[in-house]
Amino acid sequence: MNPTLTTLLQRLLRQTGTCLLALCLAPWVAQAQPLEFPGGKPITIVMTFPAGSGVDVVGRLIQEPLGRVLGTQVLIDYKPGAAGNIASDFVARARPDGYTLVFGTSGTHAINPALYRKMPFDVEADFTPVATLNDVSNVLTINPQVIDVKTVQEFIAKVKAEPGKYNFASTGNGTGTHLAFAEFNARAGLDLVHVPYKGGPEAMQAVLQGQVCCIMNQIQTVIGQWKAGKVRLLGVTTPQRVAVVQDIPTIAESGLPGFNSYIWFGLLGPRGMDPKVVETLNAAVRKVLEMPEVAGKLTGAGNTVRVESAEQFRATVKADRARWAQVVKQAGVTLD
Repeated sequence: MNPTLTTLLQRLLRQTGTCLLALCLAPWVAQAQPLEFPGGKPITIVMTFPAGSGVDVVGRLIQEPLGRVLGTQVLIDYKPGAAGNIASDFVARARPDGYTLVFGTSGTHAINPALYRKMPFDVEADFTPVATLNDVSNVLTINPQVIDVKTVQEFIAKVKAEPGKYNFASTGNGTGTHLAFAEFNARAGLDLVHVPYKGGPEAMQAVLQGQVCCIMNQIQTVIGQWKAGKVRLLGVTTPQRVAVVQDIPTIAESGLPGFNSYIWFGLLGPRGMDPKVVETLNAAVRKVLEMPEVAGKLTGAGNTVRVESAEQFRATVKADRARWAQVVKQAGVTLD
């Protein structure tokens, strides 16, 4: 064989062998590299509801301290609509690199699947639960000028004694305020008529004006009127009492044992996220929730701090989805 050709062949084999070796070792080298997340890149939290909503208040509260803990900028991006489905769908289709998260709730990831006949995603299969933030309690709120009672038991007895007389307000069909009262109606054997409004301010105004007797709304939205003496609080919907209204009993301890109807807030990402990235984000959220200035503002607004591992959060989504499906079925509510 021509000596020059032989030399070229030998050189080619050496080069090819080196390339093949590099290709074989590439995955091992990649695995050996330390995880650099977030690595200075900004993280975006996509909000399911508009500015000024309860979701937005909590999102803004954790935004700066979360960025400080992670050593990067945390951005807020609003994509409201379809009861949170628009924002959730956007994140479900995002790259699962940890830089795009959705601010989810029991409503978006447990109630919506039961309300909507068609969903653009699977709330369990298409998301990675990252970290819980807080529980939001509703409270049975009455206008004492319309129905003058002081306890849950008295309320139930009064409504039963005058069937068809009283109506309750909600912030809209299928909302947490609607379903919480629907569950209360069923458990207590009541026949209060549902009157849906376009949002919290309109629903609360209807209560204040005496158009309806009552509402089960978030504590933070009624506490001002309560302190002003315009409404009366009878019972909170969480399993335990809420610190900011510690003297108000739970509905469960007021004659309906086991009654439990509240909304959680949490962060989720697309499916397929690196477990180490999830762990990093979960640990950062925990640190934020431990900060006195954050925990204090949450509890001061009537929330309860909720700390769970990512796996515990996944179990919460699954269990709540099944529980709310029963409530929605019982209430006979569907949305297109």
